[in-house]
Amino acid sequence: MRLQRLDACSSDFARDFAALVAARRDVDADVAADVRAIIAAVAAGGDAALAEHTRRFDGHDLPLSIPLADCTAALDALDTPLRDALELAAQRIADWHERQRPTDHAHVDAAGVRLGARWSSVDAAGVYVPGGRASYPSSVLMNLIPARVAGVERRVMVTPTPGGEANQLVLAAAALAGATEVWRVGGAQAIAALAHGTQMIAPVDVITGPGNAWVAEAKRQLFGRVGIDMVAGPSEILVVADAANDPKWIAADLLSQAEHDPTSQSILICDDTAFADAVAAHVAAIVPTLATAPAARASWDAHGAIILVPSLGDSAPIINALAPEHLQLAMEMAAAEDLFARVRHAGSVFLGRMTPEAIGDYVAGPNHVLPTARSARFSSGLSVLNFMKRTSFIALDGAALAAIGPAAVALAEAEGLPAHALSVAQRL
Repeated sequence: MRLQRLDACSSDFARDFAALVAARRDVDADVAADVRAIIAAVAAGGDAALAEHTRRFDGHDLPLSIPLADCTAALDALDTPLRDALELAAQRIADWHERQRPTDHAHVDAAGVRLGARWSSVDAAGVYVPGGRASYPSSVLMNLIPARVAGVERRVMVTPTPGGEANQLVLAAAALAGATEVWRVGGAQAIAALAHGTQMIAPVDVITGPGNAWVAEAKRQLFGRVGIDMVAGPSEILVVADAANDPKWIAADLLSQAEHDPTSQSILICDDTAFADAVAAHVAAIVPTLATAPAARASWDAHGAIILVPSLGDSAPIINALAPEHLQLAMEMAAAEDLFARVRHAGSVFLGRMTPEAIGDYVAGPNHVLPTARSARFSSGLSVLNFMKRTSFIALDGAALAAIGPAAVALAEAEGLPAHALSVAQRL
């Protein structure tokens, strides 16, 4: 496929843009039936089914547990610069998420009723860390640290280890982020084990973390038995850039998401045809130099797009319609802030020429687990709140019940629920 070029001044723009917004980038295979069978097998067979699927998909046998001592050893073995980088990222992520912790509250209203809410963490969280196309220690930090900050006591990490070989940097990140259990298991079978539990792996309350189509489908099917963060789709970036940028920088920004997967999407909005051409040329020049070239090229060719607009200041409706996972506003800071004020739907926004999206993937602090496929219209990125729940409380004395109880009786009778009404009326 050729790179899509859209011009907002064209008579065909509305039609072409609507097609771009509606285009699906899901994996073609219908995995729902396969995932359903895997979940049923693990729910019924426990460890035996988990071992069988791990042998089939990852090519190794028991033991599935990775001792925490191995994680600590991996952390201790890191070269100093890499360990320093990992520790900087961990500290910044922890600092950001500490600021998200909600506070309990209570008040007594005019009727004398005491009302409030108390926050508490879930007991156990399961974190999925991919291990297929690449291994992501940054995802370990982004998932485990918010759980730890929330106060979750049992923090379980699962990750596929093809051939049984665990990625040492992922294990090091697990030690740094505070995993309390680590298991070498992946795919839909890992999600099933976390949700249903097996003889080895006790069930958890919440499952977070990105994964392939099978992992996403397993999370979708198991939602309700456990809490999930989101059903994440392929990664995406929307870069809004003026011609004062270095086109080579913008090309790299676009490729930073294209290299994740052939189904990822990178879109450029700009107001200068020559600049758009220069960016496209630099993308073509950079791709062959990347170790991730096959994925990056496939993504850019199949799903990449350049949208020309008369003025970047008028691009807010386009941004909000796309509701991107990552939005990069590469322009003078004042202009970026002005445009940002009109953005309603985006997972995370990167302001100014010197704020590439990649900085958010690692060391900025805010979470990089973000809503995709336009779900930023109604959801947010992973946070401490994904690992917590709010319990409201109510306390009345006789006077307070006398003040509001008769209304409750009237409403219960109107709804045809006499025991509800009696429960209150007896106390009045």
